[in-house]
Formats: sequence, C-alpha cells, structure tokens
Amino acid sequence: MTVSAPAGARLHPWNRDFQWETPAAAPTTLSAEEVRRFGDDGFVVVEGLIDDRELASTLEEIDAFERSSEAFLRTQPDERLSIAEAGAITFTTHLVTRSAWLRRLSAHPRILGILADLVGPDVRLYWDQAVYKKPEKPRRFPWHQDNGYTFVEPQAYLTVWLALTDATAENGCPQVARGVHRLGTLRHSYVEPLGFECFEHVDEPAVAEVGAGGAVVFSSLTPHLTGPNTTDAVRKAYILQYAPVGAEVLRGDPRQEPIERVACDDPLRQYEVLRGGRPVAPPELDDRAG
Repeated sequence: MTVSAPAGARLHPWNRDFQWETPAAAPTTLSAEEVRRFGDDGFVVVEGLIDDRELASTLEEIDAFERSSEAFLRTQPDERLSIAEAGAITFTTHLVTRSAWLRRLSAHPRILGILADLVGPDVRLYWDQAVYKKPEKPRRFPWHQDNGYTFVEPQAYLTVWLALTDATAENGCPQVARGVHRLGTLRHSYVEPLGFECFEHVDEPAVAEVGAGGAVVFSSLTPHLTGPNTTDAVRKAYILQYAPVGAEVLRGDPRQEPIERVACDDPLRQYEVLRGGRPVAPPELDDRAG
C-alpha cells in the first residue's frame, strides 16, 4: 500500500526502517473487515463499547476528578498550564491510580478483546487520561500523533478514545489522516498555545463521530486532531492507551541518539492486562494511590 505524506510532514529522526505490521491472527472481538480498515486507515470506530450502566459509573467517577483539574487551572497564570486551559480543555491524568472503578474499566473484556486483535497477546496499560473540551473557548487541537509527544518503541501502541458524551464534528470529535500511520513517527514542532503538530493540513480527513459509550480506536502513529467545540456543552472523553509488554520510552534530543530508555512498566499505572492472550486482573489499589 503506497502512502502519500501530507505537505510538510517529515520523519522523526529516531524513526528508522519502520515497517507497519497488520495483525495476522484471526480476530475475536473485531470483525476481519474492521481489522482490515484499521490496518489501511489507522483507526476504527466501535459503537457501544461499554453499556449505559458502565458509562454512568465512568462519568460519575471522572466528573469529580475533572472538577478539581478545572479549579486548579483557574488558579494558574492566564488560567493555563502547558496545553491545558480553564474553559478550553483539561487533561486529568493517571486516574487508574485513584479510582478502583476506572482500574477495572481499563481491563474491560471488550477492550481486552480489541487489544488481542490489534496489539498482541502480551499488553500493558501505558497511559490514561480524561480530556474534556469546553465550550467557553472554542479551539482546535493540532494534527499530531500520540507517539510524537513521547517517543515509545515499538512505535505502534494503541489508543482507545472512549466517548463519554456523543462526539460530533460540532463538539470536537477526532478527525484522522487516513493511512499516514504506515510511515511511522513524524517530526513534531510546538505550536503555541495548542500543542505539538506534525503538519498543518489534510485533504478530506476522516471525521470519526461516535456515540457516548463507543470508542475511536487508533494507532499511536495515526495523525489526528480534534476540532473546536462550537456547542454549548462539554465534550467528554476518557483515553486509555496500551503498549506491548517490553515497550520503552526513548528520551533525549531527537537530533542526537537517545540518551535513555525507560521501561513502560510502572507497577501502579502500567500494569499488565493481557499475558499470553489471557486477561490479567489489575492489582488492587493500596494506600500509595490517590
């Protein structure tokens, strides 16, 4: 499959001899067509990933944590911290270290089935965060790859972008540059105040609308953005990311060789969820959490 890079796109210096590999095993949760589309386009929309009861419990848990994030931002200069901004967008991270419910959700049977289909038999949670896009200050989020923020190797890990409210073009659902994931990690530059960007424009992006309780599942290499929230309600999402066992974060100046490799195996927040294709229950929270 030939891939055309968008104008301005360049490979990350640490991205050498990358080869995209489409999972070969027969899927158990996704259909063969969904796996094919994931390989070709870099994403697939899964409606109804969690049920209404699970969705309500998830919203109740995350809303409480996010209120604290918003309140903290209101105390900061210009109501901002890095790319988070009160009234615009909040990032509430590592919730699995504070919530037993979200810890269980991270190992939801349907999510584990998708991981087995798209990542492999041995998988750890890599990252989790809630992202709430507010209507007071409508802003787009730039074209980026998740692996452009922190370079992880192997480069392809998986993002489950779980919609907690209906995600639409009007309130900032994900938009995807189809096929570009096959190039591997691209070079990113920082755009004030929006975040890292790998290129400015894509002709005819895929608009990945999804209902509450469903998810957009995409590779860490899939360039995506979210548009401004032009509605009068908050668009809410919970992002769970999973990497194969043995994944490492590379650190250093990209213009030089990496100076450090850090294993993605923090026992509190990067625990195993699949081992040999079988579910692994997340360890119980203890007094260190919270």
